[in-house]
Amino acid sequence: MSGDGAGPRATTPARWPHALRSLARRDLRLFFAGQAVSLAGTWMQTVAQAWLVWRLTRSSELLGVVNFLGSVPVFLFGIWAGSLADRLPRRRLVLATQANAIVQASLLAGLTLAGVVRPWHVVVLAAMLGLTYAFEIPARQALLSDLAGEDAPNAIALNSSIVNAARVVGPALAGAVVASVGEGWAFALNAASFVGTYYALLVMRPPAQPPATGGRRAHVLEGLAYAGRTAHVRALLGLLAVSSFFALPYQTLLPVFSSEILGGGARLYGGLLACAGAGALAGAIGLLLRTGLRGLGRRVAAGATLLGAGIVALSFSRSVAVSGIALAVVGFGLITQMAGTMTLLQGLAPAEMRGRVMGLFSTLFVGVTPFGALAAGLAASRAGATRTLAVGGAVVLAASLVFHAALPRLRRVVLAEHPTLFPPGTT
Repeated sequence: MSGDGAGPRATTPARWPHALRSLARRDLRLFFAGQAVSLAGTWMQTVAQAWLVWRLTRSSELLGVVNFLGSVPVFLFGIWAGSLADRLPRRRLVLATQANAIVQASLLAGLTLAGVVRPWHVVVLAAMLGLTYAFEIPARQALLSDLAGEDAPNAIALNSSIVNAARVVGPALAGAVVASVGEGWAFALNAASFVGTYYALLVMRPPAQPPATGGRRAHVLEGLAYAGRTAHVRALLGLLAVSSFFALPYQTLLPVFSSEILGGGARLYGGLLACAGAGALAGAIGLLLRTGLRGLGRRVAAGATLLGAGIVALSFSRSVAVSGIALAVVGFGLITQMAGTMTLLQGLAPAEMRGRVMGLFSTLFVGVTPFGALAAGLAASRAGATRTLAVGGAVVLAASLVFHAALPRLRRVVLAEHPTLFPPGTT
């Protein structure tokens, strides 16, 4: 199926520093400008929504339900959504999901500002937004690679930097807005933040997509077969699934850890989150300086090792300073593994397979996490938060060592399949 235009356009690359070289492309500048604003708005809504649920119900269980419904649609529909991203024009698919997000945020804002919002409204709208994410993530990530061309590694790293910067700015803005004028205005500002993204998508002209072949079911099965028979895809996705299930639930247990283990309150919890965000931002900026795909396999393995080791260190920590350092390591390792995995998967996949590969990525990265969080919460209620963290970190650490050991064999396979991409000994 054809795309929406002739292809990405670039200005003179010399205008931009090497670390920002992908911004030489006009359509990527449009993409990132809209992304930066809308992501800050999304984090504003996430924080304000959690506070609204707590204010209305004082129920931690309902908070968990809302978070679960915001992620589980990615697990249920991610693979199908990836197939759609390869069958339909990706720009139009992202436009449709952004329109749905605008409607969702506007409904939540209207109900809250009118003073008639009820907990069941938030639950339904959280599920609506989760469905948006399920179909938006594969299409958006595949579109990013389409727009970036040979600069895809730099573009993905820049996108990760924007995501993590928004993690710092968005919650801070949400706190100020909610404290001064209430949650409804935070939702309204989020709805408005999508306008720039929508305009950018309307005026950009991505390259044509390869035509899709076969029926819908065959198309999905073809993507699964590609992942199953391709050694590096199996290895990368397997390591990602382990990290998502065993490591990412640290975020669920962090309030318990900061309160019961370190004896702090909300301010300490926010500070610890900021440490993880700062580490992630540093990891994303480090990736900006890279060129091409060379050495990313080792980066992914090292990122997973740091992620597991950081969580193990956190589990043994009884000091605020040590915990902050451990969480910075966790954030750095997570973004290094995640962004490196995304870059390798997209860079090595055929163009007609990118959407389905990103569907699998989102299913195992975003979709598996809520199940890991549920399991971690159950384990922590029986064995304690620190022991649960230690076991989860140790599992990820062990999986990273297995991946390290498999790298030489994976390197040989990738070299055989992509001899022009990697000089010998550089994958």
